[in-house]
Formats: sequence, structure tokens, C-alpha cells
Amino acid sequence: MALGPIEVLEIAFPGNQFNGEILPELERLVEAGTISIIDGLFLRKGADGEIDFFELEEVGADESVTRLAALLDEVESLISDEDVAALAEGLAPESSAAILVFEHTWAKPFRDAIVASGGVLAANFRVPGMVVDELLDELAALEEADA
Repeated sequence: MALGPIEVLEIAFPGNQFNGEILPELERLVEAGTISIIDGLFLRKGADGEIDFFELEEVGADESVTRLAALLDEVESLISDEDVAALAEGLAPESSAAILVFEHTWAKPFRDAIVASGGVLAANFRVPGMVVDELLDELAALEEADA
């Protein structure tokens, strides 16, 4: 079984304020077949900078984290200790984060169509929405200045 594109997200919760409000949208994306969550960890960074991390299914009693763990399609252990250290580096003390590894399952039929047509993916990159918004704002300002 060939996987679709894989992406890793770190979603930080300053002040350890994970309240589960992201869950309905994640559940919708998984149920729609848009993504499959194939690995995940939960990090906590203490006031002293000490990092604790747990597989989502190990976190336990917190209902929101349990719901998040239930979304895992299959646990692949794709996140290394080095990945955790690098991702935790930017996390503020007294904060937590969910690290999610997901497959873009929506892209699999498109990938198959590319291969069937004899095509080859020559490049792939992501531009954050914030960057596009800033560029569009700059272009609008230039247009206003020229008017």
C-alpha cells in the first residue's frame, strides 16, 4: 500500500491550555477521508524547560487527548527522539503541544492519476497562508499607491 504525502504538524498550546476545540474539525477531516493520522505525540514543557512526551494513547485520563488518540489510523512510530527535541525547542515553558503525523489521503487518487498518465511529480512545496496574505496585502498597497 503506497502512502500519500505525509505531513508533520506541531500544534502548541501556551500555558498548557489544550481544550479539545480542534477535535471536531480533525474528526471531520478523518471521517471525510481527507487525512489519516498515522502517528502522534503529546509534549509538555515544564517551567524548568524539562520535556515530557507521551504517545497519545498513553496520556490517559484527559478526555480530549483520548478523543485525539482515537483518531489515530495506525501508529507507525514515525516521530524520533531527535524530532521531539527539535520540535520542543521552540515550545515556551509551561506549554504543551500535540505533534500529529498525517497522510494526505485525498492526494492518493491524484497521485495514481499522475502515474497512470506517465507524469512525474517534479516539485512540491507549501506556502503558509500567512505568507500569501502578507504578499496580497503588499500588492494591494502597491496598487493603491499607483492609483
